[in-house]
Amino acid sequence: MELEPRRWSHIPIDTNFSGGGYAYTEADIFLDPTIQAEDVELKMDTWVGRYIRSFEWFDKTARIGVAQGYQEGKWTGLVRGTPTTVNRSGLTDTFVRLAVNLYGAPPLKGKEFVKYRTNADVETIVGVALAMRLPTGDYIDDKLINLGKNRYAFLPQLGVLHQRGKWSAELTGQAAFYTDNDDFYNGTTLEQDPLYFIHGHIVHTFRPGVLATVSLGVDYGGEATINGVNKENKKKDIGWAASFTYPIERIILKATYIGTRSQEDTGFDSDTVSAGFSFYWQ
Repeated sequence: MELEPRRWSHIPIDTNFSGGGYAYTEADIFLDPTIQAEDVELKMDTWVGRYIRSFEWFDKTARIGVAQGYQEGKWTGLVRGTPTTVNRSGLTDTFVRLAVNLYGAPPLKGKEFVKYRTNADVETIVGVALAMRLPTGDYIDDKLINLGKNRYAFLPQLGVLHQRGKWSAELTGQAAFYTDNDDFYNGTTLEQDPLYFIHGHIVHTFRPGVLATVSLGVDYGGEATINGVNKENKKKDIGWAASFTYPIERIILKATYIGTRSQEDTGFDSDTVSAGFSFYWQ
């Protein structure tokens, strides 16, 4: 579950943002009983690099970004009663996102942007975006556990941000639509229903660049079909997060905790801590 705040925040156009981060995840995984795997646990190290470019598009503020990760994971559990360990390392799928602020957040830069942000004590921003997950990650077609998904995912998003003084509230709705994986485990075909996701964030600004955020999200759907057989594994997860951001000159540091819990018999419960940095130039 992705709980990322400030997706719709006002940024100056013609600006480049880059950065990276590290995350450590521990999770308990609950699989379909037909797989005959029990007490499955995951420990995952993730490194991510990001780049974002802002620009003016039809008199609106827009941004396009790309994110690429590398992971090292260890899965342990009982398979048919036998202790088993699986290790995977390699590239994850690439994410690309194009976003446009349709209301509020006029396309400004330099002194005009600074002047506008100084005077914008109360503001509402509405934005739309399309994110895409590209099948670039490591994938082995005769293995059930993989870092890549071997399929495309298209994620349209709609968001609203309202700022009032030092506080802001943000709400984003998203749907994920998946292409089929025709080379799933042992040559089977995986189809998946859309997964719907809504998440909200409350942000407090102590001073420019120093932020504390709390987040809450829910997803639902995503039932899978393998070779025409419905797996009846609809997802329903709840996630929450807290983060703190602190700037040093043009470098922005951020620390985050994210927790998720499945509300169904299959899924996973996870806890993630991460630290990252970003910087910008024009």
